[in-house]
Amino acid sequence: MRATRIADLAALAATALIAAWLLARGFPATLPPLRWYIGGSLYPVAVIEAVLAVSVARSIKEQRVGLGPSQWQPITIARILALAKASSLIGAAFAGAWAGLMLALAPDVGTIRAATEDFPATIVGLLGGLFLAAAAWWLERACRAPDDPEDDDDPDPRS
Repeated sequence: MRATRIADLAALAATALIAAWLLARGFPATLPPLRWYIGGSLYPVAVIEAVLAVSVARSIKEQRVGLGPSQWQPITIARILALAKASSLIGAAFAGAWAGLMLALAPDVGTIRAATEDFPATIVGLLGGLFLAAAAWWLERACRAPDDPEDDDDPDPRS
């Protein structure tokens, strides 16, 4: 598995932004009311992943990964890595989608009541997606073994 690149997350966010903007501008009557807690649900996951990043990085640095009873199991680190990889993609997609909704609503804020009421939720969602993507990206980096080479510097694309 290759490390997640920022460029990949940005491309995913841009794609989600365009899709959300097109759908929201093309079918504005079908847009449901946006509530802050929809995007706010990303914050607890981002906090958990940030805490995990600190804990995993500390354990790897202190060489507390192994099969002992007080050590992190290697399979647990691999599962956390898979979670981080998936979460970074989800965070980027949500950030892009919320940004697209924000751009679609922005021209109507102040003139259309529904757009004015929904706009704050887009800010909460955009920030939640960004926080989740950043925390997951950091967690993914924290799971790296100390002697692992950087994937981005690898001249052989087959690995």
